[in-house]
Amino acid sequence: MPENGHWNWEPGERVIHEVKDCDAEVSWLEELHASPDGEQVAVVAKLEEGYGVCVNGKLWEQTFDRAWYPKFSPDGRLTALVNVDGEWTLAVDGEVWPETYTCLWNTLFSETGDTIAACAQADGVYGMVVNGEIWEQLYDTANEFNLSSDGKRSAAVVVMVSMGQAEIFTYQKGCYSVAVNGEAWDNRFVNAWTPVFDPSDKRLAVQTRSTLYDYTIVVDGKPWSQNFSATWEPRFNPSTGAVVAPVRQAGKWGMAEDGRILWDPTFYQLWHQAFSPDGKKLYAIGAPKYGRWTLVENGSPWPLTVGDMVEDLTVSPDGARVAAAAKEGGRWTFMVDQSLWNSWYEMIWSPVFSPDSKHLAAKVELPGKRYTVVMNGKPLKETFEQCWEPVFSPDSRSVLIRAVQDGKFKRIVAGVHDF
Repeated sequence: MPENGHWNWEPGERVIHEVKDCDAEVSWLEELHASPDGEQVAVVAKLEEGYGVCVNGKLWEQTFDRAWYPKFSPDGRLTALVNVDGEWTLAVDGEVWPETYTCLWNTLFSETGDTIAACAQADGVYGMVVNGEIWEQLYDTANEFNLSSDGKRSAAVVVMVSMGQAEIFTYQKGCYSVAVNGEAWDNRFVNAWTPVFDPSDKRLAVQTRSTLYDYTIVVDGKPWSQNFSATWEPRFNPSTGAVVAPVRQAGKWGMAEDGRILWDPTFYQLWHQAFSPDGKKLYAIGAPKYGRWTLVENGSPWPLTVGDMVEDLTVSPDGARVAAAAKEGGRWTFMVDQSLWNSWYEMIWSPVFSPDSKHLAAKVELPGKRYTVVMNGKPLKETFEQCWEPVFSPDSRSVLIRAVQDGKFKRIVAGVHDF
């Protein structure tokens, strides 16, 4: 994440904006969006003619036939997909990209926010637009888009052979490949999914299907030597560069590393794996018994399980702790350090560790559509009509809470011991 040490971390509460106020006559306001630092709140506004974007109540100078998907970049710039005269482009802090497209969607950012990308269709062909420039090579079909963390490489699964309806034999020969910065690999696959960049942003792995029944992982165009009956999304070890992916053999799931079995296939399901920063620990969500879910650490499942689901696996910065959202009997709590928190909620969001790994916070929903933030299992005393996920200060002593209370968007800096 971008450095947030320059944000205002002075403790206290400040009203940023009355959320229904906009310096224009509006028919309605759409969903609120908070900036990472909590200093801005944005909303798409339906005007008498067309749409605009309001930021802290001030309307962007230019209005549009349609505006949607407003999204703040990690460096605090506000983007929105906008339609002008039937064509789509991207507006960044009110300034539009010079080129327009038939369709534009799924805004993506580099880790620092200096690169902004989007998926595009232009005159019936598809590719990516990066900082306002579209790929030189476009394709009949493209999906599964991704952007490297440094913003220098973009990737998508693309169709290399045009197919008419019901051309099953053409499809089975392999029509898909992977394009990086618009240039496609020489490989052809029956299917390909989830291209993933390594931490250095120099390598790319993707799960593929080479026949109707054979699945494997391909890294930089080179497939693993072993096929499996199914795979899930790959991940790179940040230390060794090895690639791991959940794989299915003989009806059960295990973990493979560079094509060799790392964890024996004993699970009913296994996915969403994540490494510790030093690469020494590998975690995943798994089902050691049918219909029972838990976290798995270096191949060993935790002793506790839940029956509905486990998701949003999050590893602490020091790699020693892991947390996830757990659902049992229709209600939610957090699975942390091989135990469940005592409090249960209507809904919860991804857990967030402090930089020193000592604290865990998250946004939760309470009965009656009220929201708050919990820290280490204890809720903030205040509740809100709406709030966003918390953000810790670099020194782990404070947490930023962005919330709507009594119609006001508030920026609250609380101490970790205020809970």
